[in-house]
Amino acid sequence: MQTSIFKKTFFVFLLGSISTILFSFALKPGGDSYEIRLNNKIVLKQFVHQPLAVKALALTTANVNDQLSIYYSHCGVTGKDRSISLKDSKGNTLKKWNFRDANSSNAGMVIAVKELLQLEKKNNGSLTIHYAAKELPEGRMLTSLQLAEKNTAFGRQKETLPLLDAGSVLKIACR
Repeated sequence: MQTSIFKKTFFVFLLGSISTILFSFALKPGGDSYEIRLNNKIVLKQFVHQPLAVKALALTTANVNDQLSIYYSHCGVTGKDRSISLKDSKGNTLKKWNFRDANSSNAGMVIAVKELLQLEKKNNGSLTIHYAAKELPEGRMLTSLQLAEKNTAFGRQKETLPLLDAGSVLKIACR
């Protein structure tokens, strides 16, 4: 009789302990993330559900032959009908790059820095990079582009700014 009560008490205690352990971990909804790389070096990595830490990236004409690669993951899956758009401060699309559907999750969307420098120079204002896909038709602003005053190539600095729907600020300078 005592053994039966002991077994039931132990079973209830064990079940309660397991439940407490399993439910003590908070799961955040969604898992979209993106990376921006300059010549295969990660300059920005952002998980969409996390608070945004704004980072500045300075690009100059010294980066004119460089490649900017953007990798966007929808919960571990690469999107279909992907595009990257460059917009001005009024929301007008200045240029849109369309990309093929990827066969692997390693397929980045590559844009020549030279094109970004030319578009920034022509528009001389605040520009933003936006991503859109079949899975995210309304699109998402990934980062801002701003003219850098200094002529240093590829400098990173961390800043704390109010939360935006962007992950970063990219600064571009021309000589």
